[in-house]
Amino acid sequence: MKLIRFGAEGQEKPGVELDNGTRLDISGFGKDFDEAFFGNKGISELQKWLESNQENCPVVGGEVRLGAPLVRPSKIICVGLNYAKHAAESGMDIPEEPLLFFKATSSIVGPNDDVIIPKNSQKTDWEVELGVVIGKKASYVDEASAMNHVAGYVLHNDYSEREFQLERGGQWVKGKSCDSFAPLGPFVATKDEIEDPHNLNLWLKLNGKTLQDSNTSDFVFDVPTLISYISSFMTLLPGDIISTGTPAGVGLGLKPPQYLQPGDVVELGIDGLGSSRQVAKAYE
Repeated sequence: MKLIRFGAEGQEKPGVELDNGTRLDISGFGKDFDEAFFGNKGISELQKWLESNQENCPVVGGEVRLGAPLVRPSKIICVGLNYAKHAAESGMDIPEEPLLFFKATSSIVGPNDDVIIPKNSQKTDWEVELGVVIGKKASYVDEASAMNHVAGYVLHNDYSEREFQLERGGQWVKGKSCDSFAPLGPFVATKDEIEDPHNLNLWLKLNGKTLQDSNTSDFVFDVPTLISYISSFMTLLPGDIISTGTPAGVGLGLKPPQYLQPGDVVELGIDGLGSSRQVAKAYE
């Protein structure tokens, strides 16, 4: 099942996208895609509800804006340098343990919303990433049972301001959390939709030119390892997102480095998770 949220910013309603691309308004189900939904068997309840109610669900027009496909979660935990080739282009060693940082949830926007280049930014960068959506509270989870805590997967562009991140001291969060720096979607694909999260092609284009083109098989740390590791430091709540890192091809790694300019168009996608598109706009 593909979970979507649609409508004007701040007024999104829940929906589903069918295999043929038709989008349905499931407001009649009475629940949005939040922590309670993911943590209380909401996916299976929605599947059952659709068996009897799908034909009566209004169709959502293709011109309607898509919002982030889940209600703002308690946290986004990101994994740095989780692709071997990206670590190499960044001039950094492959981590011995997962490198973790947070991304403020206030940075979440819809998949096709504009990305706003922050005030005083010179180095806004792109990062296509696989996001793992938690479906069951996880604390001190072992790797063998870690996948039981996954609700689904989502496309994420982990935008980063490299000066803020690397040259301004402190932790990386400053360069990761600017408004609009976490476009999610177009949908959350439930776990059954993705046969193997460790064999997904992912790509990103800047103004039509492919800059990132890789596969999640290049992970340094796989999904069960990440869930187990992170849950040993903090409780993962339903709806939380683990963003699993980006492959080679970011602007920081180009020679010379290249960063977003107003008017640039970023397109990205992952097998089974659709694609998204953002236009870069200067902060006003």
